[in-house]
Amino acid sequence: MGALLRDDFRTYAYDRRGRGESGDTPPYAVQREIEDLAALIDEAGAPAFVCGFSSGAVLALDAAAAGLPITRLALFEPPFVVDDSRPPGPADYVQRLDASVADGRPGDAVELFMTGAVGMPAEAVAGMRQSPFWPALEGIAHTIAYDGRIMGPTMSGRPLPADRWTAVTVPTLVMYGRGTEPWLIAAARALADLLPTASLQAVEGAQHNVEAGVLAPVLRQFAMAEQASTG
Repeated sequence: MGALLRDDFRTYAYDRRGRGESGDTPPYAVQREIEDLAALIDEAGAPAFVCGFSSGAVLALDAAAAGLPITRLALFEPPFVVDDSRPPGPADYVQRLDASVADGRPGDAVELFMTGAVGMPAEAVAGMRQSPFWPALEGIAHTIAYDGRIMGPTMSGRPLPADRWTAVTVPTLVMYGRGTEPWLIAAARALADLLPTASLQAVEGAQHNVEAGVLAPVLRQFAMAEQASTG
């Protein structure tokens, strides 16, 4: 994504803690992830336009609510479950993830994520266990509970909490792919309705695993609007 926007903007992409080349110092707390983003913004030079995908969109919201110097938010398909368009996530989701990892069963944590969070059928996940990419998923299994903690109760099938992001007052673009799952569309709409400064946009040719070339023009247009408004 950054490569497609680099001609117009200074761009940064980072591995969240415990993933890729980033370290991971226990114990985990969502506040530590907010501090990670704050450190990156400080290094890059504030203020920042922050784009988040899936649970990263929720982290970006929490960071803006915490007062980080963010001027605009672009959020793609935060995975809220806000109605009965799919079953809610398990009430003990994070605890079960932690237990699987602690017991040396990272594959079970990945399977729980696929079924409980993504909403895939169990039989489909059973086949995935034999795929060549499964070991890579097991390698980050310990971080899946991090996302669960960021999501909190927002996958329960109930409306979004009215008070969690009241401090977010910056222009916010909430996006979903036209080809995505109905429950993700409902989630995007619910968030856009909740935030007074949010706009909602359907992205043509996109699903939850949106390609950079599809999303980059949308982000460029949104960022350019900020530059135009600030002169």
